[in-house]
Amino acid sequence: MTKADIIAQIKRKRTFLCVGLDTDFEKIPAHLQKENDAVFQFNKHIIDATANYCVAYKPNTAFYESEGLEGWENLEKTIHYIKTNYPHHLVIADAKRGDIGNTSKRYAKAFFEKLNADAITVAPYMGFDSVEPFLDFNNKWVILLGLTSNSGSEDFQQLSLKAGHSLFETVVQKATTWASSDQLMFVTGATKPNMIRQIRAIAPDYFFLVPGVGAQGGDLEAVAEAGLNKEIGLLVNASRSILYASSGEDFATAAANVASSLQKQMEMLLAKQQLI
Repeated sequence: MTKADIIAQIKRKRTFLCVGLDTDFEKIPAHLQKENDAVFQFNKHIIDATANYCVAYKPNTAFYESEGLEGWENLEKTIHYIKTNYPHHLVIADAKRGDIGNTSKRYAKAFFEKLNADAITVAPYMGFDSVEPFLDFNNKWVILLGLTSNSGSEDFQQLSLKAGHSLFETVVQKATTWASSDQLMFVTGATKPNMIRQIRAIAPDYFFLVPGVGAQGGDLEAVAEAGLNKEIGLLVNASRSILYASSGEDFATAAANVASSLQKQMEMLLAKQQLI
């Protein structure tokens, strides 16, 4: 999926929402827990209910890998369902991989070839040779961790370096020399809009994947003001606030209502900046 494809979908649907599929068996409605294939059935209902209001889905692979073979099969089925029924939606494997080159090649093969994800989140700590294998795949995206939304980002990411820039600014600046905005995105946490503004100054043409809106307390309007560019440039993720909007049999309707509300807010923000 190209950058132009993503922008076109955002403009057509008037939303830059990404729905995170961080599906926890213990949190899905009790009536579904009794069914075979409960996690996939839950995901399927959520996807069908929210597809009109989002342009991307982001399964967090830890929630599937932790369940062994059954979890991996649920991940495969979930991605296949999206690709088959909603092929214009970007599928992001939130795997946060990154290792020496030959290992990264295998990670890339697993997620891009076997699972057929469109994008993968990658940790940049080991440098370019750990990221490069993911960049060798045509029409696939690398989403590099730039500035995360958790409190622990202060431990390393926000450290000041001798040159007067923080570590996260240095990472983003360096990474823009590795790949263009047609292949590379950055994770920028919604809870730090002022820092999103700093990253936007360094990477004006790149898309940002922004977690932290919803359950983590990020402010959508502040994120939009800091991060939107002339090509929109934002994918804002919401997970728990959508997935677990209701624990009853109306869970899919409740999820759709939350996603619809976010879509309406995003439409207003896009219109405010004359992007639609």
